[in-house]
Amino acid sequence: MLMQKCLQILGRLRRVALLLVLTFVGSALAAQDSQNVSGVVKDKGNGDPLPGVNIVVKGTSNGTITDADGKFTIGISSPNDLLVFSFIGYKKAEIAASSSTNLTIELEADVTALEEIIVVGYGEQKKSVVTGSISKVSSEALANIPNGRIETALQGRVSGVTIAQNSGQPGSSSTIRIRGVTTFGDAGNNPLWVVDGIPVDAGGIGYLNQADIESIEVLKDATSAAIYGTRAATGVILVTTKKGKAGKFTIDYNGFVGTSAPARKLSLLNATQYASII
Repeated sequence: MLMQKCLQILGRLRRVALLLVLTFVGSALAAQDSQNVSGVVKDKGNGDPLPGVNIVVKGTSNGTITDADGKFTIGISSPNDLLVFSFIGYKKAEIAASSSTNLTIELEADVTALEEIIVVGYGEQKKSVVTGSISKVSSEALANIPNGRIETALQGRVSGVTIAQNSGQPGSSSTIRIRGVTTFGDAGNNPLWVVDGIPVDAGGIGYLNQADIESIEVLKDATSAAIYGTRAATGVILVTTKKGKAGKFTIDYNGFVGTSAPARKLSLLNATQYASII
């Protein structure tokens, strides 16, 4: 009975030893087949390293990303494996893996994937969608216009916006109509003025100096002006003022001088001359 138990124990030990040997041999073979590939990913245009590039062995879930210096290390099972490199804004690249060399991959920027967008309210839209509904006037376009008010500076420069000066007096306000007349009464048809993100009451825009304006955007449709609610029913005019910039200290000056005189002046009589004639 004791001899039988000893034989059973020896059999179990043999099986365990065999399993250990097979595991060790399999690990050695796997380590021999597994190879590491290292390299660096750069921008093809300027040669700068690209951090965060996704690298995957094609057809597997084995992958990694590049570090802050654009470097990477990934394990492959065969030198014939394909490495797929992908990054936002760049074209995908497939490179044959090789453990004998340090790879240098250059990704080309995908210009067609980058489309200009415009921030509208809390979201974004493609510029091609809202080009007709948003008009912009830059500070360069306003620099050479000797006007005392912003409304006069926009006259004739923004499509779909009607601007008429109320009187010929210098500095007088103008009537602005965006998207036509929407309600009865002149007060309800005035657009909403927003200066640096702060809505301004109607008629209160005269305090702003034209030389302090960086750009003016006119929102003409309901989608782009949705953030301002019902106040934007008659359109919105966004005014962005100039701000200080980091760097070298600069001073800009913009001024103009004008004179006015009658084209033909009639010489009239004074009181003594008039009395003599009478």
